[in-house]
Amino acid sequence: MSGLRGLLERRFRLAEHGTTVRTEVLAGLTTFLTMAYIVFINPSILAEAGMPRGAVFVATCLVSALGSLIMALSANYPIALAPGMGLNAYFTYVVVQGLGFTWQAALGAVFISGLCFLIVTLTGLRALIVDGIPRSMRVAMTVGIGLFLAIIALKNAGLVVASPATLVTLGDLHKPEAVRAVIGFLMVAVLSARKVRAALLASILTVTALSFGMTDNAFQGIVALPPSIAPTLFALDVPAALSAGLLNVILVLFLVELFDATGTLMAVASRAGLLTEGRMRRLDRALMADSVSVFAGSLLGTSSATAYLESASGVEEGGRTGLTAATVALLFLACLFLAPLAAAVPPYATAPALFYVACLMIRELVALDWDDRTEAIPACVTALFMPFTYSIATGVSFGFITYAVLKLLAGRAREVKPVVWVIAAVFLFKLVETGGAH
Repeated sequence: MSGLRGLLERRFRLAEHGTTVRTEVLAGLTTFLTMAYIVFINPSILAEAGMPRGAVFVATCLVSALGSLIMALSANYPIALAPGMGLNAYFTYVVVQGLGFTWQAALGAVFISGLCFLIVTLTGLRALIVDGIPRSMRVAMTVGIGLFLAIIALKNAGLVVASPATLVTLGDLHKPEAVRAVIGFLMVAVLSARKVRAALLASILTVTALSFGMTDNAFQGIVALPPSIAPTLFALDVPAALSAGLLNVILVLFLVELFDATGTLMAVASRAGLLTEGRMRRLDRALMADSVSVFAGSLLGTSSATAYLESASGVEEGGRTGLTAATVALLFLACLFLAPLAAAVPPYATAPALFYVACLMIRELVALDWDDRTEAIPACVTALFMPFTYSIATGVSFGFITYAVLKLLAGRAREVKPVVWVIAAVFLFKLVETGGAH
């Protein structure tokens, strides 16, 4: 046992970071409990794209374990990775259901976006792009994805339904699904307010348990050998992803992955006191772990993986090194044997967690400079167009175009970085060519 402690000390430099093996393991457990909901939500969302739920479940566990382990061993940060919320919804509801592409082509788009991510990380272009995109647009993408998740969650819960008169309206609150979803949301909100770490996971499991014995669900057990990953393994279709219809999808995936990863890494590192003069010393290594996870996810059969802000919960428990992330990786591998439980989770059981995550993402609106109309208006356009057009890409497209046009006509074109002009021009060309974007 002392030999293992010595090995972990040397590998993760625990004493240097003022931590211990026990502290790091407990921090890893805390982080895992706050993000374990993804092993239930991700297969549920991607199954609506036609992907085999069992294979996606295995891919989710594997890519989460792989990404977290790479982060642990290469960057030595207490940051875990898993398929990103918002990006999985974009994959299913926009690329597959909206644009009509196959899920294999969508996986190809994820692969190419990961390649772009890797190139900008290796060449140093990442800093140029991140610094060139205005903060207001970064905030807008986060808020818009939150609103997009919210409308998906309300739809899955049956709380919002289509209406020929008003487009959307309140659903039937007498339906058991809607009632259980409301109970789930109140549960996750109350538990979170009481600082319970596994609030989202507890909500999903409780609503799923309530669904057993009803006509829409049946208990199939908890533990079993993992299902086969063969149906999604290497099933990506890169040539189809290179078609004209998916080029703007790849751009959106790349931008969201880049800003989500960079923002999350900086936020968690800051919370852990791991920044030196406001910078992460091993940021490129951390971003490499992120980009490799995107690659691995597309090959295994899941949407883009990214660093998780929930890692901050482990940091609050004292996690300071990669041993925290390595612990999370081992726990995700253990999850492989929970496939029967994951397969039994109905959409309305994950809807409360989705809606809660959406509420947290919307709070970023306070970071906007509301006194500067050339910053606030494009941000609002971005955020509002996402749910109202049911498309993240459309929101990003109109947002960048609005930003560039407003700055130009307001006589403030010098404030716009070259990368914004390029992105706005690409989106404008796609809008003119296709007559609309998704």
